[in-house]
Amino acid sequence: MDLQKEVIDSNGEIISEFGRVAEQLHRIRTSLDRLNTGYDEMKGQIVAAHKETEPALSEASSLLSQRKHVETKRELLQSFKDHFTMSTDEIAALTVSAEPVDDRYFAALAKAKKINKDCEVLLGFESQTLGLELMEQTSQNINIGFQKLYKWIQKEFKTLNLENPQMNSSMRRALRVLAERPSLFQNCLDFFAESRERILSDSFYTALTGTSSSGLEDRSSKPIDMTAHDPLRYVGDMLAWVHSATVSEREALEVLFVAEGEELARGLKSGRDAEVWRLVADEGDDSEDFNALKALSDLVDRDISGAARVLRQRVEQVIQNNEDIVSAYKLANLLGFYLVTFRKLLGPESNLLGSIGGLQTEAMRQFRALVREHIATIQGEFQQTPHDLVPPGFLQECLKQLEAFMRSYDSSLSISEDREAGFENILAEAFDPFMSGCENMACSMRSPRDAIFLINCRLAASSTLEGFDFTRTRLRQLQEKMTSESEILVASQHKYFREMSGLDRVLEAAASGEDSDALLVAELAEASQQLDDFLPSAWMDAMESLKHLQDSTLARQITEDAAEKFCADFEQLEKAIIEADGGQEDTPGELRAAFPRTSAEIRVLLS
Repeated sequence: MDLQKEVIDSNGEIISEFGRVAEQLHRIRTSLDRLNTGYDEMKGQIVAAHKETEPALSEASSLLSQRKHVETKRELLQSFKDHFTMSTDEIAALTVSAEPVDDRYFAALAKAKKINKDCEVLLGFESQTLGLELMEQTSQNINIGFQKLYKWIQKEFKTLNLENPQMNSSMRRALRVLAERPSLFQNCLDFFAESRERILSDSFYTALTGTSSSGLEDRSSKPIDMTAHDPLRYVGDMLAWVHSATVSEREALEVLFVAEGEELARGLKSGRDAEVWRLVADEGDDSEDFNALKALSDLVDRDISGAARVLRQRVEQVIQNNEDIVSAYKLANLLGFYLVTFRKLLGPESNLLGSIGGLQTEAMRQFRALVREHIATIQGEFQQTPHDLVPPGFLQECLKQLEAFMRSYDSSLSISEDREAGFENILAEAFDPFMSGCENMACSMRSPRDAIFLINCRLAASSTLEGFDFTRTRLRQLQEKMTSESEILVASQHKYFREMSGLDRVLEAAASGEDSDALLVAELAEASQQLDDFLPSAWMDAMESLKHLQDSTLARQITEDAAEKFCADFEQLEKAIIEADGGQEDTPGELRAAFPRTSAEIRVLLS
């Protein structure tokens, strides 16, 4: 029973709980109904509000879209203006001459050139008006900018000091940029060259006279006209001044042309390629590439041209007024030295080099004229044979001059790589005529005086020539001729020994094979007596005949050679006598008795 009661109680509690749940569900339903009613009301209001605001939202969306499109166009326009247009300040920096040529100018010019190049893109669109207008405007600004740069450089050139400077970076930058306009660039170089030519000409005139062309006296240095009285020193001082000025000018301008050479070359090439006449030129009419070193040399040559004209005038006067042969040659040699020096400095095509080359040619012409005039003056001396056979006075004077020529040539820079060939012309002009005169004088002499005279002359010439390496060929020729003339003297001495000893006839008979005992005996006896009388003083008498030969060693050698030939002849005679006596040397016969001398005795007496 208790169990049933618990079950019934539990079921009652459950029913009671379900009643409360049902009540809560009813309340929820009521709330949902109210929510649905409120939602429906709100939905109706929203639908009504949406219908009312839909036109405004549509218009706002359209405005926002238009605003975005306008902003995009505005940004595009601003970018276009920034890229394709220049500000008033930039245009002023580029075109107004009162504005300085500084970084602002170069930045404005670079921008203008970029705009002009980028405008080519605009020409590719259907509407080309904008591109053409922009190109026309920027091209005009660029042209004005280059004219401003051109005038600025000319103004700077007027005050530029090359004696103590380095070209500043702004000037080098300006010239590098101006190279893009080759005609303006060349005009600037022409203007600069004319200015420097006037300055250097005035400086040279001041160095010469001590007074500038305007009349101002320079007390800081001694004028060349007053200090150099010797013609050679005078010309040397002038050439040294021109050389020093040329070196200084080149060193000052190297900063421009060597350091900036590649940039200038690129600028000139781009400028030439852009010129209208280049665009229509023939393909084969290409200009040479810009050579910085050649341009430097050409500009220096133009700068110094005024001083070179003054130099040429004064050196020509010195050449024409000089009457001394040695000075004339040294002057020509000095000009040759500077010809080589300036060739290395300015190249082979410079006007200065041509001027100095012409002066050297004129100096050599004057030298040759003076030599020929001197030869014509002493023609009478060629007929006066010296009694003591010494070299004549005109040859000794010639050799003194020749030694001065050779010393000058030896210390100079020879243009010719073959120094010997380079000096050959001087020998032909200033040496050969005098040696020919000596040879002509020898023609009127008897032998052996002619050979002695010529050997003396050639010995003097050899003594002068042997100290220099560029006269070896001529020295060898002289020695060969002396050898030939020495052989003549050997033959003469040999003949003297034969004749004065009385053996000439006997020796000829022995050599010809005559077989006449009576004649041979008589001749041998007579010859033996004459030989005995001759031998004691034979050597001294033979040397006496060569007393005028100025080389005693050579005279002794010639006499020894002649004595040796005489001894050889005597040996043949002795052999012939022995054979004629029957060939018995130990038992002398009749011939040997008549002629007892032996070859050993002859050698002892003639040694």
